[in-house]
Amino acid sequence: METIKVGIVGLGRLGKVHAHNLKGKVANATLYAACSPVSEELEYAKNNLGVQVTYTDYEEMVKDEQLDAIFIVSPSGLHCSQIQLGLKYGKHVFSEKPIGLNIEEINETIQVINQYPNQKFMLGFMRRFDTDYMYAKELVDNDELGDVTLIRCYGIDPSEGLESFVKFAGASNSGGLFADMSIHDIDLVRWFTGQEVSKVWAIGKNTTYKELDEVGELETGAAMLQLADNTMGILVAGRNCHHGYHVETELIGTKGMLRIAQVPEKNLVTIMNEHGVVRPTSQNFPERFSQAFINEANEFIECILTDRQPSINAIDGLESTKVALACKESYEKNQLVTI
Repeated sequence: METIKVGIVGLGRLGKVHAHNLKGKVANATLYAACSPVSEELEYAKNNLGVQVTYTDYEEMVKDEQLDAIFIVSPSGLHCSQIQLGLKYGKHVFSEKPIGLNIEEINETIQVINQYPNQKFMLGFMRRFDTDYMYAKELVDNDELGDVTLIRCYGIDPSEGLESFVKFAGASNSGGLFADMSIHDIDLVRWFTGQEVSKVWAIGKNTTYKELDEVGELETGAAMLQLADNTMGILVAGRNCHHGYHVETELIGTKGMLRIAQVPEKNLVTIMNEHGVVRPTSQNFPERFSQAFINEANEFIECILTDRQPSINAIDGLESTKVALACKESYEKNQLVTI
């Protein structure tokens, strides 16, 4: 079978996850090139990933005729322009979420995507490729829960990363807590229900690092969502979880309810000692969703090889970002926002 040569832009924490997967865990793909403005990241790409060529300029990389596809794992504000440039130079494009931070720019990007129907574009909502979420979706689609009436989502990062995030927030724009973190949960709400969000009301609080107030960022936030058919959603997002990485989803329906990762267990081991009965928990997203990241990359490569469009598209990115930005606006204005 044909091997797809991939170039990656961005080799931060998530970029390294994708890069290592592409290096040896994704069928029919090879990591050929890497791009970063950080020299240490390019050295890492050469020495640890075995990439053949490296670039400091993204446009120079997408001009490389040896490349078939691009993985975009750069800062969120660059996604739209890099998606457009990759497509214009004939590449298939996978982009991490969010698709962008500006609705006008996202709409412009969708127009560009539509100009290249023979090229594949996919957005990185990896939870749709997690086996637990896939099983839950099958149950919902098979009417095991009846009509879904409420979805509750927790997405809280480990406390150990909070201090470094505070430094990042002072120099960069994450898009805000809801666009940076809750967007995965927003996508799940849309995926499970097939409905769009019509109204949001969001609140938040900074406690450990009050300086986040000064840069418009949140340590902990929550939002209530009303969907088009009046289904309810509750989002809780944060950056200060002391027991590890807490991602939990609950669906309540007219026939029953289900919970995904009620306890964010690392494995099936139970420890019984002087501390009581202890279940180890996942400590970060690369650990919790390791297989999901591989599954989504395999899906993207397979879409290229079989000439079909990925199930996750730019509209999913647009609608999720609309909701995330509405949550940010609701928090800042302290009022209900209609989408």
